[in-house]
Amino acid sequence: MSTAGTAGAAGDPAALVAGLRDRVLALAAARPRVLVGVVGEPGAGKSTLTAALAEALVASGVSTVVVPMDGFHLANVELARLGRADRKGAIDTFDGAGYLALLRRLRDPDEGVVYAPMYVRGQVESSIGSAIPVAPDVRVVLTEGNYLLVEAEPWRQVRAVLDETWFVDVDPELRRRRLFERHVANGKSTERASAFTFGSDELNARLVSQTRELADLVVPWA
Repeated sequence: MSTAGTAGAAGDPAALVAGLRDRVLALAAARPRVLVGVVGEPGAGKSTLTAALAEALVASGVSTVVVPMDGFHLANVELARLGRADRKGAIDTFDGAGYLALLRRLRDPDEGVVYAPMYVRGQVESSIGSAIPVAPDVRVVLTEGNYLLVEAEPWRQVRAVLDETWFVDVDPELRRRRLFERHVANGKSTERASAFTFGSDELNARLVSQTRELADLVVPWA
């Protein structure tokens, strides 16, 4: 049984985001920088929720930067070399150790500007290094991704670096539909989009769903 709390209902997204903003502000009152991880299955709406929360925090006068885990996708050429190109998005197609090292740098008060990579979807479908600057005076870092709570190494060490980790909970059918539409919008054929959505993405979703009980908060999202 999960010991995580639940952040209200998903019927009013604005109220939900406001509540999450207030939760982060309370954390920020007690420490110089807050790191919050947002976890969810592929297509759960992590990026949308995180972007809305970042906007709300900035509007409240709190400097906030979003650092997605997706920036640590292995390069397409490396995935091809490893024979994993058709499973892109699986846990072993990311540089987990590199992501963990970045989070530790973001936690270190003696670091200067820390640069994070950014993942570009669409025709590029690749990461760009040093694309997201995090200045020393940034108060809140929001990081979102699938595997932040997985207990295999090195991912199991991520949770200890973060102040809180939230799990985004969404209707499975809505999640799959969003995921399929995203694949198509990013240039995949309908056949290839379906193969990813109901193949490797679904296997990844099952792995992520097993980490729900480890979250500090479950966030219902629509």
